[in-house]
Amino acid sequence: MRYRWLAPAGLAAIALTIAACGSSSTGSAGSGSASPSAASTSSSASATAVVKSAKIGGATVLTNAKGFTLYSFAPDTSTKSNCNGSCASYWPPVKGPVTAGAGVTGTLGTITRSDGSTQATYDGHPLYTFVQDSAPGQAKGNGLNLSGGVWHEVTVSGSAAPASSPSSGSGGNGY
Repeated sequence: MRYRWLAPAGLAAIALTIAACGSSSTGSAGSGSASPSAASTSSSASATAVVKSAKIGGATVLTNAKGFTLYSFAPDTSTKSNCNGSCASYWPPVKGPVTAGAGVTGTLGTITRSDGSTQATYDGHPLYTFVQDSAPGQAKGNGLNLSGGVWHEVTVSGSAAPASSPSSGSGGNGY
């Protein structure tokens, strides 16, 4: 239970640091999305982005076109995202529609978010990136219990990837 209190504090510190260092004046990211990490949100801002597969930490997972891991949020349903407001600043929704790249065999679709924007889905799971993934191939958000639920990498099979242990932050293979 101690980890649940430490992780949000760390995320808040990162968000404040990012907000202070980089204000996005382009304004193309949409309402409520202050672009906390240009790396994780830039490829999801295009009209028709590509979702592809990659092997990360021993699992074949979905990534955006730049290789950033895509996540699902346990409290979501196939028709509704439950990550809005400040949650969406840490877990930017993948803008829909998207197209399937190499290795993607599931069903891609979209939902309409509470703010009216369109979010991509995979096998009924709304898709997100994570601001702490700063380079392709990272999966720092897998297994985190934040914002009212658990976050998982989305595997090509459409199921959640195994959660990493709470102390695996310094582990070598991400599991």
